[in-house]
Amino acid sequence: MKKPLNTKVAFCFILILALSHFYTPTYAQNSFSTKDAKISLFSSTPLQDIKAQSNQGYSVIIPKSQQIVFQLAITSLVFPRPLMQEHFNENYMESDKYPNALFKGTIVEAIDFTKDGQYTVTVKGTLTLHGVAQERSITGKIEIMNGKPKISSNFDVLCANHKIKIPSLVFKKIAEKININVIANYN
Repeated sequence: MKKPLNTKVAFCFILILALSHFYTPTYAQNSFSTKDAKISLFSSTPLQDIKAQSNQGYSVIIPKSQQIVFQLAITSLVFPRPLMQEHFNENYMESDKYPNALFKGTIVEAIDFTKDGQYTVTVKGTLTLHGVAQERSITGKIEIMNGKPKISSNFDVLCANHKIKIPSLVFKKIAEKININVIANYN
């Protein structure tokens, strides 16, 4: 059995990855991060609803370049039923082979992270899921309060776009489109 990824090591990896392309002392002082972003998924079919949630999403924002990175260990998603979680990880997501979901992008609109306020934004970047990278434009909201950002977004992922195969025997139980909800409070 594969050992779970050490959360501190993973967080450091994401931070180094995000900062490696943009690092100067000024940029590093102006970055925000979180290691407990809430990421949930929901899918509905006539036979059953599928939902799962993780509070272990990692993210870094670099305000000067408006870069943002999100990473989630697929196995951190918790389902209401253990068997559903097992099938999700082994049969659909192949979590041993593709352990993480990763999004790297740039906030399109100019945001002043030093001023409190609410902003509707579009983030253009690459979502890598199940080993397949796809260019995406994802909308969301950024709220700056007391100098700290909070991000929320809701978007859909099509299983076919990431080569996630759904066997015909369970096709009516699993939707082709999965709704993803993200809430992240940064420090």
